[in-house]
Amino acid sequence: MKQTVTVDRRPRHGMALATLAILAFSLSSVPARAQSSECAAALAASQNPAYPSVSVKRYIKTPMGYLLVLRMGDNVFAQIEAFAICEHVPSASLSAIGFANVTFGFWDANKKAFNPKTFQNVEMASIVGSLAWKDGKPSIHAHGVAGDKLFDTYGGHILAMEVGTGSLEVTVSVYPQRLEREIDPNIGANVLGL
Repeated sequence: MKQTVTVDRRPRHGMALATLAILAFSLSSVPARAQSSECAAALAASQNPAYPSVSVKRYIKTPMGYLLVLRMGDNVFAQIEAFAICEHVPSASLSAIGFANVTFGFWDANKKAFNPKTFQNVEMASIVGSLAWKDGKPSIHAHGVAGDKLFDTYGGHILAMEVGTGSLEVTVSVYPQRLEREIDPNIGANVLGL
């Protein structure tokens, strides 16, 4: 059965701004206990036409959390958000490496907004971040460093990221406490609450 997915490419605000794209996330990789209507909706929103009805496993459980392997064309934030909903992740630290098209942002405190810059076909040498919740939805805060074919490097707050040619490996270290983000009125940005 062919599924049609509408793509909303407008920026959205969770923890960071991210563009929505259509992604792949295999239903077969989600344990039966996690296949709630909320999980099904998150997975449907994360479909990737390059993997239309695949049974490619997207993640495995590890002693400290999970290992995700995302594929070319996957929207990284949407994939992690769908995973967090399906696995009921209370909070986590994230680290990753791989290939991507990435939009970094530098926080302009006067404007209370990010100044974005996009880099295509780069290798993410390092990505670190956290996963929490805001307004009942997963909220990702991530920073990274990317290198290009000339070995020039760029980095900053990650606003959006799509897996490039290759894959992106994400290590998720899960914490037992559910952590929430909220806007700090003094700086106008999301802050992780403990």
